[in-house]
Amino acid sequence: MTFDSLNPADGSLVASFPVMGEAEVRGVVGTARQATAWWRGLGFDGRAERLAAWRRDIWRRVDEIAELIHRENGKPVEDAVLEVVLTVEHLHWAEKNAAKVLRAQKVNPGPLFANYSARVNYDPLGVVGVIGPWNYPLYSPNSAVAFALAVGNTVVLKPSEFTPAVSQWYVDAFAAANPDAPEGVLSLVTGLGETGAALCNAGVDKIGFTGSTRTGKRVMAQCAETLTPVVLECGGKDPVIVAGDADLRAAARAVAWGAFANSGQTCVGVERVYVVDAVADEFTALLLEQLDGVRSGQDATANYGPMTMPAQVDVVRRHVADAVERGATFLKGGPDSIGERFIEPIVMTDLPEDALAVREETFGPTLTLCRVDGVDEGIKFANDHDYALSASVFSRSHGDEIADQLRAGQVSINAVIAFAGMGAVPMGGVGASGFGRVHGADGLREFAQTRGVVRQKFGLPGFELIAIKRARHVLPVMRKVLSVRHGL
Repeated sequence: MTFDSLNPADGSLVASFPVMGEAEVRGVVGTARQATAWWRGLGFDGRAERLAAWRRDIWRRVDEIAELIHRENGKPVEDAVLEVVLTVEHLHWAEKNAAKVLRAQKVNPGPLFANYSARVNYDPLGVVGVIGPWNYPLYSPNSAVAFALAVGNTVVLKPSEFTPAVSQWYVDAFAAANPDAPEGVLSLVTGLGETGAALCNAGVDKIGFTGSTRTGKRVMAQCAETLTPVVLECGGKDPVIVAGDADLRAAARAVAWGAFANSGQTCVGVERVYVVDAVADEFTALLLEQLDGVRSGQDATANYGPMTMPAQVDVVRRHVADAVERGATFLKGGPDSIGERFIEPIVMTDLPEDALAVREETFGPTLTLCRVDGVDEGIKFANDHDYALSASVFSRSHGDEIADQLRAGQVSINAVIAFAGMGAVPMGGVGASGFGRVHGADGLREFAQTRGVVRQKFGLPGFELIAIKRARHVLPVMRKVLSVRHGL
């Protein structure tokens, strides 16, 4: 049985792939398990060399993979190149920093165990399963794959059924760059939702998932059957606060890009803007100026492409229809902007906070704009939400103060989404946006097993605390020591 990957712009065939069942998935995981000893045995330096070879091969063929992303995902070629840039940069950070972050660390055993030494090790888990999304089909899976590999795990990748060709290219590039690697260091399984469920229960040691909150809940429930741990990077409804002292032109430029790039199909993209009333008119005018002439399409002059997943068009249509019923004012676009495959920019205002376009993840080229009396009201509305993935603040003087009050996994000040390009900065959600982290030191440790090791350096005859026949004077001495230590 096979399924087809189609170009979202015109429905033409990109490639066909097998729908892999439970037995096949278990076989791939078994092969990955066999490769763990070799991959772990290379050590940090050996793995870094092979990740670097892979990274160089990806970048050498950047035009090839960018064109494939364009065909299968729909985004413009220039945006696809940017996705490749982020991918190789994160690969580079993982390969260069894994040893430093994960080396064994000495810790203080405390005064009661002064005759001991103690250390913390960070060991590979074994085999990591990664379930990737379709909106950033190279960058998003790589956020888990590259870091899990750098730690010393082998990886089995299950891509979205909408973008399997990109993942096939990515996995094949690793094999081409590392011909000495045994089969199973990085593998691919393809199929629909059932294939992802099979991967959850195939004996992997952890699942890294990126996708919608609804699917993330199903993945978590499936993994619960085998107590397989998960890291979930799920949906977002990311707010922007524009303060009265903001650089309004810079804010408008950033919001326009954050909301409409990639057809709005970005989990950390901008979906809600709360702008202080005193500057709302000027900001709105500047935003609409930024959007003047912005359009969707598949030609070289289009600003963004088609909706990658057809069902997402229905979500946008439902949110816009609800906005019409709620009496929204459409500053740009409207119901007629929604086509079968392409959606032109839509900006809405005068919406209540319980409107679908404010409460639910739209994941399309729409934006809600809300005037607020002040920054405090903006913070209140931004935080009053199930989703808490990322947020942005525009303020010349109070950015840090505002950012520290926002409930979000990451916050950008005077920018949007900048953190996603920084290998050192962890990324992940709060609440319905998931838990766990990718990127940075936290992202490396996410795919490692913490192991404490203690060693008795010398004995203390007559003063053993851990003994079935403890000397009678031990506890009185300990009580005196602890009274001094704890200030009694």
